[in-house]
Amino acid sequence: MRILLVEDDDMLGEAVRDGLRQEGYVVDRVRNAKAALAALSTSSFSALVLDLGLPDSDGLGVLRWLRQHGQATPVVIVTARDRVSDRIGGLDAGADDYLIKPFDIDELGARLRAVARRVDGCAESLLTAGQVVLDQRQRTVTCQGAPAALTAREYALVELLMRKAGCLVTRAEIEEELYGFDDHIASNAIEVHIHNLRRKLGPHFITNLKGRGYRVENLR
Repeated sequence: MRILLVEDDDMLGEAVRDGLRQEGYVVDRVRNAKAALAALSTSSFSALVLDLGLPDSDGLGVLRWLRQHGQATPVVIVTARDRVSDRIGGLDAGADDYLIKPFDIDELGARLRAVARRVDGCAESLLTAGQVVLDQRQRTVTCQGAPAALTAREYALVELLMRKAGCLVTRAEIEEELYGFDDHIASNAIEVHIHNLRRKLGPHFITNLKGRGYRVENLR
């Protein structure tokens, strides 16, 4: 999952970014509302982690802009504003969840997984396609009952394809999910990941629709 983190406090922002990256998320961090709107206008994210007390605007303005432009990106507000009226206002403005500072990074990760499952219409943390089982909570993949040793990006790619099982996923969508603003993308990077996954999970696990994208068949 690729996350946009909007947090102006450098110490907290770095800690949250590093903590989420250790859990396997791709995280882009911005420090103000203007940068957040620019990022949301040009890139796709699996979720937005949004502080409300930004230096140039209230974070709720970012949330309202997102919803007014028809973007259903899940939003988890993280803020020190702990009044009931603040929580109601954030949720009514379109947030999917509301987390009060200070918080545990593991709880934030769990909430991000929960909102992603709701968007995908899947209540379970286990995704299954043939002999491949992905556990979103434990961030593990097994094939024919045996653990598959995947890199962080290989796991992210399998998770993306299995969340969208039965649907075509384009190369552009894969790149948006696997790489952040500061990452260099080699010209053959996606093909290398696909080759490695077929070697580890079976040659027929991922279907290549030449020139269009990739697909994992429907879950069962």
